[in-house]
Amino acid sequence: MILTETTKPFLTLMKEDVAPSLWEDWRWQVRHCVRDLESFEQQTGIVLSDRERMAFRQTIKKFPMSVTPYYLSLINTDDYANDPIFRQAVPSPLELRIARCDMVDPLHEDADSPVPGITHRYPDRVLFLVSNMCAMYCRHCTRKRRVGDRDYIPDRDTLAAGIEYIRNTPQVRDVLLSGGDPFLLSNAQLDWILAELRAIKHVEIIRIGTRTPVVLPCRITDDLVAVLKKYHPLWINTHFNHPRELTKSSRKALAKLADAGIPLGNQSVLLAGVNDCPRIMRALVHKLVANRVRPYYLYQCDLSEGLSHFRTPVGKGIEILECLIGHTSGFCVPTYVIDAPGGGGKIPVMPNYLISWSTNKVVLRNYEGVITTYKEPDSYEPIFCDRNCDKCDLQLCLEDADEFRSIGVEKLLADSDMTIALIPAENERYARRA
Repeated sequence: MILTETTKPFLTLMKEDVAPSLWEDWRWQVRHCVRDLESFEQQTGIVLSDRERMAFRQTIKKFPMSVTPYYLSLINTDDYANDPIFRQAVPSPLELRIARCDMVDPLHEDADSPVPGITHRYPDRVLFLVSNMCAMYCRHCTRKRRVGDRDYIPDRDTLAAGIEYIRNTPQVRDVLLSGGDPFLLSNAQLDWILAELRAIKHVEIIRIGTRTPVVLPCRITDDLVAVLKKYHPLWINTHFNHPRELTKSSRKALAKLADAGIPLGNQSVLLAGVNDCPRIMRALVHKLVANRVRPYYLYQCDLSEGLSHFRTPVGKGIEILECLIGHTSGFCVPTYVIDAPGGGGKIPVMPNYLISWSTNKVVLRNYEGVITTYKEPDSYEPIFCDRNCDKCDLQLCLEDADEFRSIGVEKLLADSDMTIALIPAENERYARRA
């Protein structure tokens, strides 16, 4: 049966039963997100036990569910309990086990908010929450406190207040748009926000955090890309956690963004039972770079409420880095970070490669376990600095360097210079022309 817009929803919405024009329409996908047990069972064909059904309903009362038909279709229904897609998308009663260390707002984003929607934690950059809507409610979301506000979108006045704060704070050179998901906004709304930010002279970089290439790749339309291309330099970070998420549709979405000249990064979260395996993470980073996405961060799972079953020991993250550094290309290795509880920001965590050091030598080990030394300079004389940066005549020259300038006959011979004649300064004929 081919569904139409007037067909009763949730009879079956799997891809093979839906007209391609609907399946590839991001608005249709969002309208038909699965939010309840009955719809989930009808779409997937998975029949839960009575105990599982009761736990499912209890969980979504506290932490609501919303999954796009596209992402739900990726579940391996023959072994759903161990499936990484299932674990990220479908409620688990383990979410109701609130540990003593769990916090509603572990990163203190609200406490560091000078105006609604803005979190200003680092000196030169701000987080700008422009939407509370998501294509999917990830079960491991650090902002679970906001889940369920799907009908709330910051109004124009709230967004304008955030933009005004950025305009009045000249140290802000980098703005990260997040939410929710900024790409759940209309193209026109996103265009307005980007235009306002790009008009602020001290804003050098605009970044967008989105999971739509993972859970709603059809959102990356040609029209959206045309909007984004107007506001370079623009960077996009997405959120792939497992190699199976890099489908044909996701790869197509990433290619559109990369072809538009937008640098792409990826922020994964280390999740027990999903990607806490060196072989999985190596396959993921290789797939990412093959699709022009730079692995950026690997996050230790935050201390948000209901995430204790997802958290791994920090040692697991170190083990994964040990299996990446030296064993694959350097640009495949993300930075493993713990986002410090209380709003302390991201703290990088690395294996220990510096074994010891003295005045003259440092002792290092490499990824193979080879121990080596590096000889320090016998004499290091730092350049005297009087801390008067405004009058610095040392190496503190931060302006763009002048490009090569040719003079004399060399100028006439240079293919890079359009000069066709050298005219003496006192030439009377040229003086008359003037």
